[in-house]
Amino acid sequence: MKKSPADSGFSIAGRPIGPDAPPFVIAEMSGNHNQSLERALAIVEAAAASGAHALKIQTYTADTMTLDSQEAGFVIDDPSSLWRGKSLYKLYEEAHTPWEWHKPIFDRARELGMIAFSTPFDDSAVDFLEQLDVPCYKIASFENTDLPLIRKVAATGKPMIISTGMASVAELDEAVRTARAAGCRDLVLLKCTSTYPATPENTNIRTIPHLRQLFGCEAGLSDHTMGVGVAVASVALGATVVEKHFTLARADGGVDSAFSLEPAEMRQLVEETERAWQALGAVSYGATAAEEKSKAFRRSIYAAEDIPAGAPLTRDNLRIIRPGFGLPPREFERCLQRRARVDIRKGTPIDWDLLA
Repeated sequence: MKKSPADSGFSIAGRPIGPDAPPFVIAEMSGNHNQSLERALAIVEAAAASGAHALKIQTYTADTMTLDSQEAGFVIDDPSSLWRGKSLYKLYEEAHTPWEWHKPIFDRARELGMIAFSTPFDDSAVDFLEQLDVPCYKIASFENTDLPLIRKVAATGKPMIISTGMASVAELDEAVRTARAAGCRDLVLLKCTSTYPATPENTNIRTIPHLRQLFGCEAGLSDHTMGVGVAVASVALGATVVEKHFTLARADGGVDSAFSLEPAEMRQLVEETERAWQALGAVSYGATAAEEKSKAFRRSIYAAEDIPAGAPLTRDNLRIIRPGFGLPPREFERCLQRRARVDIRKGTPIDWDLLA
């Protein structure tokens, strides 16, 4: 049964996901370990120190992703691609996270207080991750039309996060219906632009509230743009999950390093997305409780000179100034029609009791 947007929140490993909780920030390691377990563990530690709530990796081998072929279509020939000239097989061989690394990576992340999970790319990866008791699953944009994989993951009954890159509304509807029918109750759709890096102009984050409304689930952003501005803006539009690729240093190289955040940037992302969430609040007018004391510094009507009893009030002996303990400025013209009932000293806040 589809949830309504009002009750789409849930939790992952005890961490609430939804409008009433700060955005859930996922640090995506991807292939930034550069085939070094030592570096992978250092990335985990840096992500935790940066305040990321979750650490995500990817579970595949080159053989579960593609064929070892040089035929047309198996070699990247897009001149704008970061990976131009590489065969798909060699790229995935370079980028994959060895399966024997998963447990030490997950263990270190959990020790440091992060939620650890992965993106599986075939049935064998799901079976393997189930042995490691991951608390949730991510479906990558390029797999959001792989309905058998979505059905396999949904059957675990665990929360699912699906990136929406390239998918039409009809394709997303099919993916969501498949997930729901196979047992997924808790779902997040992440607006994603599947270019690396992505440009802000091609990101269209106004889609986020529409995703949430249309599919009755949580919505967020899988962000391939540079910096944190797009991610922070997404929170203002209702994103409750934000995923960014993460590395120790872009200068170290690696398949995804060019569009990954460094530790200081990840810290900024966590802090600024939470600030953006805190600022959302509710529709509100008038002084908040915190503003009540500030009312004293509004403008009001004061005696600008000593005014003897019986003297008329004029634009010379009255002024609208700060602070705000006199009559409000809207009463200025009415005051000019009165006389002083008593002697009024300069600097006295004007009140009707002082006027004849």
